[in-house]
Amino acid sequence: MKVSDIFNVVHNALEAKNMGRKISQKAMAERLGVSMRTYQDWRTGKAQPIAARALMQMLGELDDEEIVRVVKKLKALDEKNPSQKSP
Repeated sequence: MKVSDIFNVVHNALEAKNMGRKISQKAMAERLGVSMRTYQDWRTGKAQPIAARALMQMLGELDDEEIVRVVKKLKALDEKNPSQKSP
């Protein structure tokens, strides 16, 4: 699996969660705290953030239920520490 596939799948899933309303690459880049160009490069495969690939490999070793549990824990940590959120 390519890193660009990961970004495209997750981006599309977020749009689906948003009732099919498109999320611009600019808006997604702002959410992630990166430039729009960087996000575009991730989606097209011109650049690959190494941490994203490593993280996805780690998640790939977990069962579905374990992934859900991890995501819920991360979300709780994010809500508990709002001052540490990404821009």
